[in-house]
Amino acid sequence: MDNEFILKQFEEIEKKVENLINVCKSFKTTNLELRNKVERLEEELQGKVETENNYAQERALIRSKIDGLLGRLEDMTEVD
Repeated sequence: MDNEFILKQFEEIEKKVENLINVCKSFKTTNLELRNKVERLEEELQGKVETENNYAQERALIRSKIDGLLGRLEDMTEVD
């Protein structure tokens, strides 16, 4: 009777260990997927930051050119 009880206990422990191993594998897979997603989102964010910086530079250049043209127009109207 004692041996049978001990064998059942070992079977239960083996099942629980197997379940834990499966849970760990599942967590590893999920963790890998999440790390990949974070990496992809960071790259996407970096691309958007670069696009925004380019836009700001273009806007500054356009503003500079407009200011230059307005200055030239003012100079022309002052001369006349």
